[in-house]
Amino acid sequence: MKAWFGALYGLVVYVCFFGTFLYLIGFLGNAVVPKAVDGGASVSLAEALLVDVGLFVLFGLQHSVMARRSFKQRWTRLVSPTIERSTFVLAATACVALLMWQWRPIRQPVLWQVESPVGVGLVQALFWLGWGLLLTSTFLINHFELFGIRQVWAGLRGQVIPTSRFVTPLLYQHVRHPLYTGFVIAFWATPVMTAGHLLFAVLGTAYILVGIAFEERDLIAQFGTRYRVYREQVGMLLPRPFRRTQTRTTAGQS
Repeated sequence: MKAWFGALYGLVVYVCFFGTFLYLIGFLGNAVVPKAVDGGASVSLAEALLVDVGLFVLFGLQHSVMARRSFKQRWTRLVSPTIERSTFVLAATACVALLMWQWRPIRQPVLWQVESPVGVGLVQALFWLGWGLLLTSTFLINHFELFGIRQVWAGLRGQVIPTSRFVTPLLYQHVRHPLYTGFVIAFWATPVMTAGHLLFAVLGTAYILVGIAFEERDLIAQFGTRYRVYREQVGMLLPRPFRRTQTRTTAGQS
């Protein structure tokens, strides 16, 4: 029964995550969804800054603390390892949903506004490129492990949860964190950049840089010299074209 509950729990969490992910696309694109980054009732600038920054801090604390290996080691004494990742995904999803629900818009000033239909089309194409890069990156490593499905499936089948392996497929041979690169592109690619959207993009990008620092510290602790060499040879969010040959060789050896 525990295994079946874990599998059902993981599946429900994944559905909630993916629905929230789709809503986030509409939220930042100011399209389709009922509440977008520039939508909702106007409030004072002080209230908007206090609430919006506080929401990002809440997400950052949840995500950074629960993603750490030291926390996971203690947490799995209380929660089954098969649902640990799903629980992390659920908490992160709840924080993102809360952020979008309670976000306070700041519509003025408008920092830029693309008027040309061609320009708007190019910016929107870049926006979708960011989301496509993000989603593709998750499948290159292991989409279903990243969001807890592989773990609950292993629990249902009575198998040992697979240990993480250091791999650098395709995009990861040129950029260490293409998933985060996709996020950054999606945050900034908008034909109308309001002050509120700018605040979201700045806070989101800042958290990504902080999160990478914590994540890479854990990766070095886990994989040691192999990851140090990889970090030296491959760019964090942008490729290093002049070192591409070295990167491919190292990746092949891993």
